[in-house]
Amino acid sequence: MNSQIPLHRWSAVRLARALATRDLSAATLAEALIERSHALDPVLHVWAAFDAAAARERARALDDSPVRGPLHGLPLAVKDIIDTAGIPTTYGSPIYAGHVPAQDAACVSLAKAAGAWVLGKTLSTEFANMHPAATRNPHDHAHTPGGSSSGSAAAVAAGLVPFALGTQTAGSVIRPAAFCGVVGYKPSPGRIARSGVKLNSDTLDEVGIFARSVDDVVLLANVLGGAADASPFVPRFGLSLTTQAAQLSGDMLRAMAASANRLSAGGASVRDVECRASFDSLFEAQRIVQAVETASALAPELAYRRAALSPVLAAFLDDARRIAPEAYAAALARRRGARADLDMLFADVDVLLAPAAPGVAPPTLETTGDPLFSRPWQLLGCPCVALPAGHDAAGMPLGVQIIGRPQDDARTLAAAAWALAALRGGQVMQ
Repeated sequence: MNSQIPLHRWSAVRLARALATRDLSAATLAEALIERSHALDPVLHVWAAFDAAAARERARALDDSPVRGPLHGLPLAVKDIIDTAGIPTTYGSPIYAGHVPAQDAACVSLAKAAGAWVLGKTLSTEFANMHPAATRNPHDHAHTPGGSSSGSAAAVAAGLVPFALGTQTAGSVIRPAAFCGVVGYKPSPGRIARSGVKLNSDTLDEVGIFARSVDDVVLLANVLGGAADASPFVPRFGLSLTTQAAQLSGDMLRAMAASANRLSAGGASVRDVECRASFDSLFEAQRIVQAVETASALAPELAYRRAALSPVLAAFLDDARRIAPEAYAAALARRRGARADLDMLFADVDVLLAPAAPGVAPPTLETTGDPLFSRPWQLLGCPCVALPAGHDAAGMPLGVQIIGRPQDDARTLAAAAWALAALRGGQVMQ
């Protein structure tokens, strides 16, 4: 096997082909990624649990076995709030230091059944909430990588692994993908099983995927149940800055305009879509649902191990418990009543083009950035795909997102694949 491109830059699709034909061994790939992790992780702080010897053993076992499925031999990084059998899972909290699950989460089990193996666990914010992990942005170590799936996004961006699992309750896949310059997929509710994932919000939590291309996302998503193949098509895009356009940076506004121009130049129709005034209430409704349900999910930790919680998380949970039941009921009712908003937005378009974040990753490690531009779509259950959309003058990534109708994941991913080719200046299907 010869290639001028180092293995850590190969796509998951290319790696899968080479592993299936035995032109590449899992052990060779593992060694290359272990070496890269040893070189970069002391600065990036991606891994919550990383055992090179165990990783080598897992890879060699796959080389000694028949090809199991479409992911045979592919290494996978897994966010630290997702259970992994025999590998420490701390949920980003000292409360669970040393905790080793007896079985895998459903998403990990499905990936392993298809031939994947776990390279390591990636750092998460505390219980996938706001208190930052130690992970740094690969593009500038003084900037946040986003959260809560901090380590998963950074691991893919730095070439430590071809793809990774994360989770999203507000913007924890889309925002870090945008901040780190990779592709992030947040599926429709129920597409990827959540059993074995530490709960925050039963209404909002979803398992998502990070990769460096949409094709790589689809390879893993099809195994996990999050997508299905869709016929290629030239999408009709609706450009939406939502009702919060005033919160966008100048760089982000320019990136949105440039992205729309590139999509149009590639042959797609792009039209402005205006959100009605009632859309604005969805931002606050999502925040209320998340807060109330997270306070319920973490009630045992707050009651019995409060001193081990960060002050910021403890205060958040205290405030959430003071939200009136009527406000929570109204937020859920707003979610159920949003069909008219969705029908209006998608009336004449296939997918929406919207900002993935207010701008580039903030130059701080004290916060993980604002999930504002994911809140309404998360509440509505829309599939979302973050795509790289250029850089600011300092070289920090900017990201847009492609948003589809709920449960229209296959067409949303197909539209995102078309859009990514156009944004990168490649050949697009007409």
